[in-house]
Amino acid sequence: MEAGGVADSLLSGACVLFTLAMYSTGLSDLRQMRMTRSVDSVQFLPFLTTDINNLSWMSYGALKGDGTLIFVNATGAVLQTLYILVYLHYCPRKRPVLLQTVTLLGVFFLGFGYFWLLVPKPEAQLQQLGLSCSVFTVSMYLSPLADLAKIIQTRSTQRLSFPLTIATLLTSASWTLYGFRLGDPYIMVPNLPGILTSFIRLWLFWKYSKEQDRNYPLLQT
Repeated sequence: MEAGGVADSLLSGACVLFTLAMYSTGLSDLRQMRMTRSVDSVQFLPFLTTDINNLSWMSYGALKGDGTLIFVNATGAVLQTLYILVYLHYCPRKRPVLLQTVTLLGVFFLGFGYFWLLVPKPEAQLQQLGLSCSVFTVSMYLSPLADLAKIIQTRSTQRLSFPLTIATLLTSASWTLYGFRLGDPYIMVPNLPGILTSFIRLWLFWKYSKEQDRNYPLLQT
């Protein structure tokens, strides 16, 4: 195998490994829900939006004929669907959750029907679907920044997950390189904000780690 083929295989493997590691961080929430038999402190919307994102990118991968995109996002969709079902099982107020789910799934299937039925040319389908996936991914990466004000105000990073931050950084970096290697801006560009927001969160961990250590003895007294 040529050097270029080896590099592509390693990069594809890195994308699969890091992305599945990022998705598996949700297993801690699943374990917590099963142990406590409740959904306290577990957010539902990230499960749902990630599931829709996975289904969208899986469609893009199928249209592009990219096995890496198909495998990663199919596996991610299965995991997110599992998290959603467990959340629904333990959630006491199921109606708002079901309403959110039906609404987003309805939007997804409407978009799916538009791309496959009303956009006749495969090239146009690929471009429009890739752009839609990119915009959705960027919004997902930027949404956690809404918590920055509370983190800075409380001088505490308890709202942040360090393993998820590292996994997001590695995942975003590997997909950025993968998109660059393929010359696909729809894969490369939306993952750049993931790198940026991960570094911001790492800076917050460094910035407020001493504050947490200083406050810990006070909490004990």
